[in-house]
Amino acid sequence: QVQLVESGGGLVQAGGSLRLSCAASGRTFNTYAMGWFRQAPGKEREFVAAISWSGGSTYYADSVKGRFTISRDNAKNTVYLQMNSLKPEDTAVYYCAAERTTWVQYHYDYWGQGTQVTVSS
Repeated sequence: QVQLVESGGGLVQAGGSLRLSCAASGRTFNTYAMGWFRQAPGKEREFVAAISWSGGSTYYADSVKGRFTISRDNAKNTVYLQMNSLKPEDTAVYYCAAERTTWVQYHYDYWGQGTQVTVSS
């Protein structure tokens, strides 16, 4: 079992930056691919970014490509989402997720509780 705890959300003005963190419990973090998702009010949850077990492969939604960066520190059991040039449409609850595979397959087994990101115009 893996527990995921997100942090780093908050209120920021358009054009600003935030870095989200997701701390994972367990010794097997470095064998899991990880992902970030978001859900805005009244909308379905959507994929944001994903990263392989080593960090060597990363994937992004078109809407965040060039602005967001996913990374991980396996020594700290933590995955990050650096968000730059934020837009009001980035406002959402952001969730981190883990899948029991080293490579990204988009079949997530564990989810965090989410952290709110609000971007004001």
